[in-house]
Amino acid sequence: MKPVQKIAVYGAGGFAREVAWLISDIHKGQSPQVTCFIDDNPQNVGRVINGIPVLSLEQALERFPDIAVAVSIGSPHIRERVARKVAQASLPFVTLVHPRVEMSEFVQIGDGSIITAGNILTVNITIGQQVHINLDCTIGHDVIIEDFATLAPGVHVSGWVHIGKRVYIGTGAAIINGTSEKPLKIGSDSVIGAGAVVTKDIPPGVTAVGVPARPLGRH
Repeated sequence: MKPVQKIAVYGAGGFAREVAWLISDIHKGQSPQVTCFIDDNPQNVGRVINGIPVLSLEQALERFPDIAVAVSIGSPHIRERVARKVAQASLPFVTLVHPRVEMSEFVQIGDGSIITAGNILTVNITIGQQVHINLDCTIGHDVIIEDFATLAPGVHVSGWVHIGKRVYIGTGAAIINGTSEKPLKIGSDSVIGAGAVVTKDIPPGVTAVGVPARPLGRH
């Protein structure tokens, strides 16, 4: 596999701009750099954001056929749809880990995941594909985070926790530890509200808020 020379950031919102900065910070002016944002909203195409042009996927493929893509969309469900579209276009994904991330050698990170500055990941952690871990999170031992999950800034996950696919965990939430015999589980497609404290399993497909976190119902 030849080295990546150009990166496109898919999305043109706030997190996409942060990811463009992250890429610049990783490479410190060296290759690869961000060539464009890709956006599906025709109203954004043609703009220039922080010096970077916004293109449609078709325009990006025509101008930069050798790009790799960082899918930088906060919504797990939209990110999954976009990742499928990128894969169908036969474009590779980049996996991004900021240099100010502290983690052991016993962390597995799936393709296309993005881990921003200030995070601490300890040992025996498995992170799936296209996972976003935003600023200043901590993740303890024996945690599993499945594909397309999102941790907003300042989330703290204790040991023996299993986070399902497309889970969104809001800013400042805390997930109390499970055990090796019974990991604490957050079911796929659930949303954990900002500042919530999860002390027991959360079923799939619900929104849970409060201290301790309680499901409000399905969304």
